[in-house]
Amino acid sequence: MMFRFSSFQQRLLLVALLTLGTAFPSFAQKYRTAAGLRFSSGLYGLTVQQKILPKTTLEGLLLAGTREVTGTVLAEQHFGLLGPSLNYYFGAGGHVGNNKDTGAFGGIDGIAGLEYKIALTRFVVSADFKPTIEFGSDDWARFATGISVRYILIKEKKTGIFNGLFDGDNGKKKEKRKTGSGKGRGLFDW
Repeated sequence: MMFRFSSFQQRLLLVALLTLGTAFPSFAQKYRTAAGLRFSSGLYGLTVQQKILPKTTLEGLLLAGTREVTGTVLAEQHFGLLGPSLNYYFGAGGHVGNNKDTGAFGGIDGIAGLEYKIALTRFVVSADFKPTIEFGSDDWARFATGISVRYILIKEKKTGIFNGLFDGDNGKKKEKRKTGSGKGRGLFDW
């Protein structure tokens, strides 16, 4: 027997998912720096992401194909979706490159995608749609999709409510607490 949702149930589910997606805005990203590989429509290469503001990253792409090489810089806004490990993001930027047939070109990029931090690992996987407007190229626009796999080089600092609650921090923080020069954050240091 197959269960089907009514039109009302589908709308209710959509509203619930959107509400949950906006309920976790502070968990938009779990790392500061990540680098890895990107696979796109006819192009492949390297990707590096650096967090510059609480929900904002700069991403650099260096991609190569059989006929061209491009470099892209994108500014991206990240938003939590259904928990701390799944994000969606939007952004914009620009690129320059060289095609073997037509020479140098440049353009303006947009990007929209989903990003998932794989639990218990340091890997992040993302899928995106990256339309571009080209200048100095035979193509006036491209509508590329891509998949990136990145390794987290620098994790986000823990700032949650339970951070340091049971004095699991390093000895320097404990020493500061003993001398009274630091701010106490242990279980009994209210």
